[in-house]
Amino acid sequence: MLKTRIVTALILLAFLLPAMFAASPVPFAVLTLVLIGAAGWEWSRLNGAPGVRAVIFGVALAGLCTFTLISLGLQSAPPPALWWLVGLIWVLGGCQALRAGPAGWPRLAPGLRLLLGALALWAAWLALAEAKARGVNFMLSVFCLVWMADVAAYFGGRAFGRRKLAPAISPGKSWEGVWSGMAGVLALGLAWAYVIDVRLAVDSPSVYSLLLINPHADMALGLLRGVPALVFLSSMSVVGDLFESLIKRAVGAKDSSQLLPGHGGVLDRVDALLPVFPLAMALTSLT
Repeated sequence: MLKTRIVTALILLAFLLPAMFAASPVPFAVLTLVLIGAAGWEWSRLNGAPGVRAVIFGVALAGLCTFTLISLGLQSAPPPALWWLVGLIWVLGGCQALRAGPAGWPRLAPGLRLLLGALALWAAWLALAEAKARGVNFMLSVFCLVWMADVAAYFGGRAFGRRKLAPAISPGKSWEGVWSGMAGVLALGLAWAYVIDVRLAVDSPSVYSLLLINPHADMALGLLRGVPALVFLSSMSVVGDLFESLIKRAVGAKDSSQLLPGHGGVLDRVDALLPVFPLAMALTSLT
């Protein structure tokens, strides 16, 4: 299993890294459109529309993203109000879904579940496209925020985990793991903002610099604003992770698919990113 995971990860990186660092935004846009179409296919299968309908849903979602891309242009940014609206839906809707638990999700009409998935995936893809347009350093910093929250939560949960976070949804997660994830994100944020962005020739400010450093005030004021923002983004990565786990548990699925051998499906790899990228766009629009 470990060998399979490593091979799959290396293949993904072989496609992702050249597209990410390409001078033109087109290769990255095409690659992410393929992935978002696959995620749409998985979402449809998990929500009562398998087979041909799932293929149509995935293709339609990729088509919607392509239409949005052509309409806005590769370098045009959506209005900040869009990110705040998406963020509000994630905060209110995500919390409500987690409160209802796995039994509550199937009570929603199938059409509504498909629509919610399409909106979440579309908004996340659009936020990712804007992040790429801002710069590789900015985009990588958001990716690493989610990865750090996940990795630190895993090790913190194993070392200190006592109190279960959501046993009906994801029995392995603990409150201690969540706090460890937040601590890891804060440590990473401080190092990135005050070391990497300062000492390396980066192409753009990271999300950490934008949130933690206030150019018009002293360091304390920047931290007063930035630390809660990073804690919030870390907590929303947990919400995204739990939300996808809730859907899988509601239908008795272990993984969203087997498209990525050793890793499960695309949704299994991007679930925590879905709320974080739009919310990162919203919070940094205030800087």
